[in-house]
Amino acid sequence: MALSFAVHHRDGVARAGVLHTPHGAVETPTFMPVGTQATVKGLTPDMLRDINARIILGNTYHLALRPGDELIAEQGGLHRFMGWDRPILTDSGGFQVFSLASQVKITDRGATFRSHIDGSPLELTPERAVDIQQNLGSDIAMVLDECPPGDAGPEVVRAAVRRSVGWAERCKRHHTRPDQAMFAIVQGGTSLDLRAECARELVAMDFPGYALGGFSVGESPEAMHAALPGCAALLPEDKPRYLMGVGRPEDLLAGVAAGIDLFDCVMPTRNGRNALAFTADGPIRLRNARHRRDSAPVESGCPCVCCATFSRAYLHHLFAADEMLGPTLLSAHNLSFYLRLMAGARAAVAGGRFPDYRAGCLARWRADS
Repeated sequence: MALSFAVHHRDGVARAGVLHTPHGAVETPTFMPVGTQATVKGLTPDMLRDINARIILGNTYHLALRPGDELIAEQGGLHRFMGWDRPILTDSGGFQVFSLASQVKITDRGATFRSHIDGSPLELTPERAVDIQQNLGSDIAMVLDECPPGDAGPEVVRAAVRRSVGWAERCKRHHTRPDQAMFAIVQGGTSLDLRAECARELVAMDFPGYALGGFSVGESPEAMHAALPGCAALLPEDKPRYLMGVGRPEDLLAGVAAGIDLFDCVMPTRNGRNALAFTADGPIRLRNARHRRDSAPVESGCPCVCCATFSRAYLHHLFAADEMLGPTLLSAHNLSFYLRLMAGARAAVAGGRFPDYRAGCLARWRADS
């Protein structure tokens, strides 16, 4: 099998386990850094290994446009192309159906885009999404789905569920690569009834793993947190569960509490490029003048290269001078924070103290705000 998964500890609904892939094992729950264009922005593979990243993401839509999935296949696949020897998950392009809505035409056949690079057309059918990901050679590939916006009406969400189920079936039928696992994506907005309908049909197809898509697309955090436990409970107990594109630290802990195993988001690197650091005591804005002479590290006790070597004063200087090292160091720190947050969650689940761990984190963050 391309993938196996086992849950080793439970604390209520929260769980800790291990996901085995052809490129190594991943302890869960974990956060997956996003490498949209075959790179986690600003960081080398060695830097990612140093902060103990075990699995990263690639983007089907962007890599198909540039440099092209066939070129990557010629270069030995995405792992060799980007110098990353640990697991990779690739999305299907379904999120771009949502995020580039003004440039997309959707039919039951698939989605037709205009390239954001040169305006050339790209048709992304379920079969084409599978072909691209098979060329990329990721350990985990995602089915093509339709992600409706958070404020979409019930009929729009219902239509997206119907189309996503049909596309998932076509993806599964077309997928042939034995060393790659394919995950299905449950849509349905914040409607538990629609989520249940979607999950029921997808679970019957027996995918190796399941994701919850269509969260953090405009709905309030409160609505998402309220919907997560019921939605996660619809997914098989013995298979990995992935919450797509959700990334505030408090959202990750809500996901773990609901029984989610995998997370991803651009938030830690995007904020790192904009001088915002996540810490155990809340966020820090390094452009703030109060850091100009601050000799303390961004976060005491953090083992990342940023905190082990440099001061807040130095980071403040790098951003004031528009030096590229600032975004690199702060991106590394933010990803280190997210990965340590998940390592702490794993240990807390194993020790039967996850509710206390979550409450302690939230209390510190609220005190800072």
